[in-house]
Amino acid sequence: MHKKTGPSLITAVTALLLALFASCSTVRIIPDGQSRLKQNKIKVLNDKKYPVSGIQPYLKQKPNSYYFFGWNPFLSVYNWSNGKGDGWDRFVKKLGVAPVIYDSSLVESSKRNIYDHLEYNGYYNSSVSDSVYTKNKKTTVTYNITLGKRYPLDKIEYIVNDKSLDSIITYSQRNSAIKKGEYLSEKLLSAEEQRMTEIIRNHGYYAFDRSYFHFEADTFSNKGAANLKIYLKNYRRNENPEDSVPHVKYYFRNVNIISNPNLTDYGIYEDPFDFLVFDTVGINGTNVIFWEKPVMKARVLANTNSIAPGALYSESAIRSTYNRFTSMRFFSSVNIQLDKADSNLVDCGITLSPSKRQGYKINFEMSINSTGLFGVSPEIAYYNKSLFGGGEWFDLSFMGNFQFKFNDPVRSNEFGVSASLSLPKFLFLPNRLFKRTLPRTELSLSYNYQSRPEYTRNIISATYGYTWNVRNRFFYRINPIQINIVKLADLSEAFFESLRDPYLRNSYQNHFDLGLGASFYYTTDASANPKNSYFYLRWQNDIAGNLMSAFNRYMKTDASGHRLVWETPYSQYYRTEVSAVYTWKFGKDNRQAVAARVLAGVGIPYGNSNALPFEKQFWAGGANSLRGWAAKSVGPGMAPADSSFRIPNQTGDFRLEANIEYRFPIVWKFAGGIFVDAGNIWNLRKSSDSESARLGQIKAETFLSSIAVSYGIGLRLDLDFVLMRIDLGMVGFDPRKQSWIHPRDWFRPGTYAVQFGVGYPF
Repeated sequence: MHKKTGPSLITAVTALLLALFASCSTVRIIPDGQSRLKQNKIKVLNDKKYPVSGIQPYLKQKPNSYYFFGWNPFLSVYNWSNGKGDGWDRFVKKLGVAPVIYDSSLVESSKRNIYDHLEYNGYYNSSVSDSVYTKNKKTTVTYNITLGKRYPLDKIEYIVNDKSLDSIITYSQRNSAIKKGEYLSEKLLSAEEQRMTEIIRNHGYYAFDRSYFHFEADTFSNKGAANLKIYLKNYRRNENPEDSVPHVKYYFRNVNIISNPNLTDYGIYEDPFDFLVFDTVGINGTNVIFWEKPVMKARVLANTNSIAPGALYSESAIRSTYNRFTSMRFFSSVNIQLDKADSNLVDCGITLSPSKRQGYKINFEMSINSTGLFGVSPEIAYYNKSLFGGGEWFDLSFMGNFQFKFNDPVRSNEFGVSASLSLPKFLFLPNRLFKRTLPRTELSLSYNYQSRPEYTRNIISATYGYTWNVRNRFFYRINPIQINIVKLADLSEAFFESLRDPYLRNSYQNHFDLGLGASFYYTTDASANPKNSYFYLRWQNDIAGNLMSAFNRYMKTDASGHRLVWETPYSQYYRTEVSAVYTWKFGKDNRQAVAARVLAGVGIPYGNSNALPFEKQFWAGGANSLRGWAAKSVGPGMAPADSSFRIPNQTGDFRLEANIEYRFPIVWKFAGGIFVDAGNIWNLRKSSDSESARLGQIKAETFLSSIAVSYGIGLRLDLDFVLMRIDLGMVGFDPRKQSWIHPRDWFRPGTYAVQFGVGYPF
């Protein structure tokens, strides 16, 4: 009886809520004589393949966004208002979204925008008309477009009055977008004059700007095509020929680096000694001026600068200097000011405003699953952005991971401490090789202690490597040295004997890692909190044991034939992991988003290892993974949970996961999330003949049925400086049970988990 009532009740409640939203009018509060803009339609009459999405941004008025099959629930909520201005009225208006009231005057503006946009893109004498249809206070506007004529370029001629620039123009033509067959457009000409202007200014012509280019297009002489003449003259487009002056190369004169946030009144310093300063240091012709007590060494500031006194003026040097100072992450603002000092000299002032030098960061994650298992992961870190006054980043962090059940003596405790030092230089290579970026040398040391019912493990790790980026889009890290020393103690004999799988047994032994690592990161927006849609790709690689294997003949072996270093087998493996994330932002002020992630990783032991070291194996579940499960409680594959572990510790050597999440504002600083997670971990090979080993191995015929699925909702509090998150994840498909979880079984043991975290999961 109960089983029949549950789903019926849920179905009835769901139907009632849907009916409530659907029945609410979206135009109830709109006065008579007005209407809501329901839709904009764009029709290109003479070219069905023309991408109308490119015209949408030029419409002056856009309708409300729709989420589900042309429905916006927040628009319905807004129409619950009673017009009295009371608490209820203010609440629903804050929670909901106001309807967009149709404005006919904006249609005319939109038509003009569309016409100008088409002409800018080379469609000349286009026509744009509109038709408006209104029913039940809902208006649809249709824009009918007939594209104008386009003119392909035939003859292209460059005419340069100033012969000193002739060779630069000739050389730059090889990369020009203006080519025969391309269509004539203002967009094309504008892009070309900007490109060539940057090249010319980069050759020392500080006073040059794009208005020195003049264009003459002839569409009459060559029927159906255009002949183009590009003039580079000695006077601007708004000037007359008698205003002509020769183009002159400029050189940098005074270069002053001012470490102070409040010197804007002084402008560019012709003489840095004209005012009272704390200290002035001259290095290689550059004046480093400290208005207050120095917070960074003068030589470090001078070496970071790429602008040299006496050098030919260069925009590349200016951009490089700005990027290098910004990448130090020590200055709250970097301002480079240029001032014409003479007929061919430029003074440069680089004003640096130091930010807070040191501080603390706190991170906290917590989860509760349906079996009553609590997981708490606190972390506190101290940072100093210039430890020795040379831009050295220093981090010292303490972390913990504690899993337990109330009224149960079984515990899992993990404690770690790590320290890292990052130097703003590439050790063993000269700084002059990195004029466009600021490379860093990274050193780190960490200790991790794990105490579980089955064993105690101590891990000491050390790395040495380099990081740098290109155009703040491509980020690279190479660690030539990575060392891990793992020692196990208090290994339970009963636990070890219960590991009938030889693969797992090989994972639980002392081992020594010596290898190298590399990672690559690409992003379309490197800011801490991107305001627009963005994408990033991360690829991480680790390889260990190959160098050690060259000395195998000199090493002792254990009973299993493994080569030993300090009486411990060394590990030999390759591990790689790649993740791609796209976040699409939309709606008012881009406050809504759909974020999607795909993640895959694999580890392959070989040579001196029969299995991946346990700490290098993959796991799933938790606040940033499959949120319907606790961390390390999923997989591998369809295999049952390993009863050898009192607290979940499921791992594998292959991981595949996909996630999608819809994020939306609610009220004040609260936001919501709806998500679906899918994936699992697997073993690449069957290490024994047991049923568990068979079910945990990845196979083509059972792959889809071994995918775990979870879904849920979340609440987020965004305080600008930190985002706190709580997610309720429900198990959708459980590969162990080979079944979907019916709503009547929600909130039963093994069907949900509550995840607490800081920041978005991806």
